[in-house]
Amino acid sequence: MSFKIAIIGAGSVGFTKKLFTDILCVPEFKDIEFALTDISEHNLGMIKAILDRIVEANKLPTKVTATTDRRKALEGARYIISCVRVGGLEAYADDIRIPLKYGIDQCVGDTICAGGILYGQRNIPVILDFCRDIREVAETNAKFLNYANPMAMNTWAAIEYGKVDTVGLCHGVQHGAEQIAEVLGAKSPKELDYVCSGINHQTWFIELRLNGRPIGKDELVAAFETHPVYSKQEKLRIDVLKRFGVYSTESNGHLSEYLPWYRKRPDEITRWIDMSDWIHGETGGYLRYSTETRNWFETEYPQFLEAASKPIDPQKRSNEHASHILEALETNRVYRGHFNVKNNGVITNLPRDAIIESPGFVDRFGINMAAGITLPEACAATCMASINVQRMSVHAAISGDIDLLKLAVLHDPLVGAVSTPEEVWQMVDEMVVAQAQWLPQYAHAVPAAKERLSKSMVKTREWAGAARRNVRSIEELRAEKAALKQAG
Repeated sequence: MSFKIAIIGAGSVGFTKKLFTDILCVPEFKDIEFALTDISEHNLGMIKAILDRIVEANKLPTKVTATTDRRKALEGARYIISCVRVGGLEAYADDIRIPLKYGIDQCVGDTICAGGILYGQRNIPVILDFCRDIREVAETNAKFLNYANPMAMNTWAAIEYGKVDTVGLCHGVQHGAEQIAEVLGAKSPKELDYVCSGINHQTWFIELRLNGRPIGKDELVAAFETHPVYSKQEKLRIDVLKRFGVYSTESNGHLSEYLPWYRKRPDEITRWIDMSDWIHGETGGYLRYSTETRNWFETEYPQFLEAASKPIDPQKRSNEHASHILEALETNRVYRGHFNVKNNGVITNLPRDAIIESPGFVDRFGINMAAGITLPEACAATCMASINVQRMSVHAAISGDIDLLKLAVLHDPLVGAVSTPEEVWQMVDEMVVAQAQWLPQYAHAVPAAKERLSKSMVKTREWAGAARRNVRSIEELRAEKAALKQAG
């Protein structure tokens, strides 16, 4: 087979390498072309050198090109994969820092909450640029695979306003299923059969079977509470399981910031999180992790390049959806996964226009969703709160309406649990001014926002958060990796 895949934001080096090797695990795909594009020539150069090394080491005819000219990369592409972070770590730091001044403590801040909403405002205009280019220069009926957060908002904008065949992809469901299989004592995650449905980062395991045997709430609670590791790392997630009756796909830290109950006061935050790793609730944890990862890659690049000389092992193909979707579409080998698409009645008790994450099957006819799923009422209610915020956020990003943006932030569950309307109005002004270079749709609103900020009487504070850790140096990271290697 011969076709072209374009990867936008290919400078996300580790993730791009994973997608590349996964796709090349499909024997029929050895003759395809990968077109890499990014705004950073430096990052593009690094990832192209790694992928060229993989092609050379495996004696493949695969073609790899790299360009900062996005339209050139998209020309004739059948599949377009996006893993962009508009504004990079600079803007992301503001997504965490500014809300902290108003008492809003986020672990990740890239889906909803104050940080995720502003992230969406930066991404959506760029997503629409991608869609325009796809319509104009890509292969007819090209498919857009979005990996970038905020997943629901980006996918919503691409489908509703970009008018491109789009699916959003995430790995939260797979990771949650692996946890459940482990606590239940399964020898392999394949022994677990499940139905998982909801919206991205708020999907729910509404049906579980281990080797055909139904698993109920009480058995699952007991399994998690007696697990030596997860009982400590997933305290909040287990509490939600007890109250809702079903397990959430999302990590302890992520889940905590989508709900109004667990991060509303500093003492509550420290009660529910675990500091053994960033993902369990650390303040700004993903920002710290992302910063350390980027610094480590830049410093240790020669090691990454050397590792690229190893043969591709199909047994190590990851469970990221992209390669499996492409394989199903091109070879008709059926794949079952969980996909972010417009609801259109698939989940009976969520709005038709919402972007849901739910089971589907892929073959040469496309992605076919399993319809007629009804969520437990508490799960649907929690999803609805986020969907309403997502809808307003998308409409604000499209229109450049700063008042609608403020209403979206005001209605966010965690923001509403922590901040007053006056604080939200000032916080949004501050974030829009700080990130103006990435928010062209709000250019007209920036002067007035600056004027309001100069006269504001709303008090803020310089606060690092309830559970903040400093970014570790390369030397500290080396020492930690050496200690783990010696212990393991």
